[in-house]
Amino acid sequence: MDNNDITELFRQVISQAGSIDVAESEFKKMIGEDDDLHKAYRQWCHEVGSSERNGFLDYCEEYLDNQESIWDTLDNDYDK
Repeated sequence: MDNNDITELFRQVISQAGSIDVAESEFKKMIGEDDDLHKAYRQWCHEVGSSERNGFLDYCEEYLDNQESIWDTLDNDYDK
């Protein structure tokens, strides 16, 4: 599993969960049940400079900030 695969998995978990808390809980369950996924997550955290404890949450915050930024840009374009 490469970085694109794991971040796609993150996005799927976020979109299905409906909240960050639920998404985090679901993701922790997933890595607890799948050693290969856990290894891939550990590697991803190392590559992006995040801790395993906070990596998923850091990604969630950045992802949601980017989503809001997209809507802000669209709103500004619409207002012109």
